[in-house]
Parts: sequence; C-alpha cells; structure tokens
Amino acid sequence: MTGNIRKVGVIGAGQMGCGIAQVSATAGYAVILSDITLEAAQSGKAKIVESMSKAVESGKLAKVDADEAAARITPVGTLDELADCDLVIEAASENEAVKRDIFSRLCPVLKPEAMLASNTSSISITRLAAATDRPERFMGIHFMNPVPRMKLVELVRGIATEDVTYEASKAYAHSLGKTTTMSEDFPAFIVNRILLPMINEAIYTLYEGVGSVEAIDTAMKLGANHPMGPLELADFIGLDTCLAIMQVLHDGLSDSKYRPCPLLVKYVEAGWLGRKTKRGFYDYRGDVPVPTR
Repeated sequence: MTGNIRKVGVIGAGQMGCGIAQVSATAGYAVILSDITLEAAQSGKAKIVESMSKAVESGKLAKVDADEAAARITPVGTLDELADCDLVIEAASENEAVKRDIFSRLCPVLKPEAMLASNTSSISITRLAAATDRPERFMGIHFMNPVPRMKLVELVRGIATEDVTYEASKAYAHSLGKTTTMSEDFPAFIVNRILLPMINEAIYTLYEGVGSVEAIDTAMKLGANHPMGPLELADFIGLDTCLAIMQVLHDGLSDSKYRPCPLLVKYVEAGWLGRKTKRGFYDYRGDVPVPTR
C-alpha cells in the first residue's frame, strides 16, 4: 500500500475492473468492487477468485495470499458504498456519456480529499475531469489487458491535475508491481494511438481481400514476432472497444488515416464483438477458434 491510499474503489466488474480489483487486493489494498447490481459485482468477485485459483495452481501465487486478497474485496451494487474510498477508479465501458453519468452520481458521495481516476483507453482526461467536482484530483490511470499479467500502466494528466495527484497515482501503480509511462492528454494516449491503427489496418487488409484472417494473423506472428495476431488481438480486446477507440482518434484528430474500417463497423453492428460474445474474426463456440472469414 502507499501513502494516503488504503481503500480503492473500482467501478465496473468487467474484465478490466476485475483485473484492477485483483491486483489492488493482492497488493494489500481494501477494495470495493461496484457494478450496476450487487449480483454483477458478486459475479465479478467470483471471476477474480477463479483467476487467483489458477495462479495458485500454477505456482505464481501462494494460497494464503490468494485467500487474503479475496477477503479484501467487497462487492457492492451502489455507488454510495464507495464513500470512504481514498481512490476510485472508473472502469466502465468506453463511452463518454456513461462515464460522465457515473461521475455525476459518484462525486456527491465521495469524501473531499478522495482521488478519482478513469481507466479510459482513449477519451480526454481533461474533458472527463471537467465533469467532476475535483479536476485537480483526477487522473487517467490506464491499465493494460489482462491486468494481472501486463506490466504497464499509462498515466495521463488532465490540464488541471495537480502534482500531488500524479505522484500518488504513480506510487499506487508502482505498489502493484507495475511500470508506469507518462502520456500527454491526446486521443488514445500512447499505446492505443499506435496499436489500434495497426489493428484497423489489419481489418482493412482483410476487407480488401489481401489476406484471410488466418494469413494475416500468421504473417504478423511469424513475420513481426507478435505474440498474438492483430485480428486475434482485436477479438481479445473486444471489437466494440476497438471501434470506440478508432472513433475517438478519428473525431479527435480529424485525420482520414484513423477512419474505422467498414468491416469493423459491420461486425460490431452484428453483435460479433470477439471472445466475449463467442464470435468475432474467429468463432469461439467450439473447442478450437475457427476464422469467420
């Protein structure tokens, strides 16, 4: 644990929120995991327990540490129960209206000195901070997916973020065993500014018939030494998230090179969002993923 941060609130019990809750609890923080309903938050905690059990089985985590971390996580169904948190990290869907609504309901219940952060992967921190009552205590703390395995945390300051907020956020990330990098507050920051256009270009390569799903992913894994092909990675991230980030880049930078591929739009419209819906560029409903094109 670090400094004045002892209790961490996490809003959103999806893949990212659960990962943030897991690494925070493992590092010794008390964690309040919030979602729209108590049942959703409890389901999130169950996934965290399952994740830590696998880590115990593989020898990466001692059982006693996993049990103690699980005991530190309290699932809740209302924002009111985040009132005594020292730091609250919003990890809801990549939708600015959703995030603003959360902040409007959250800020009145937080103690005045509490820090607020967003795990957004692309949206302006300055703009999100302006929707709160504490822009000077607001940060972008962007974890990578999957949170327990990925070493990087991108820290993004808004125009009003104070030095003490930045330093506390950096100390918190380091206490989780993460390495931090500082990004200026531009659309999609560093990682996704570079990564998502590459994924989008891979989708254009598929759309234009240059190569099949299998050919494109094999080419990048063996030709560029990437651990995962770009289309496989898109499915892992979620095609809706990929599209949202490309739209932020396209809208924010007004450059045609960031135009989302029409095929990506079509998959999202079909509800084929990748692994989480069992279909994307691959079909995951069988024992082995099968390309859908």
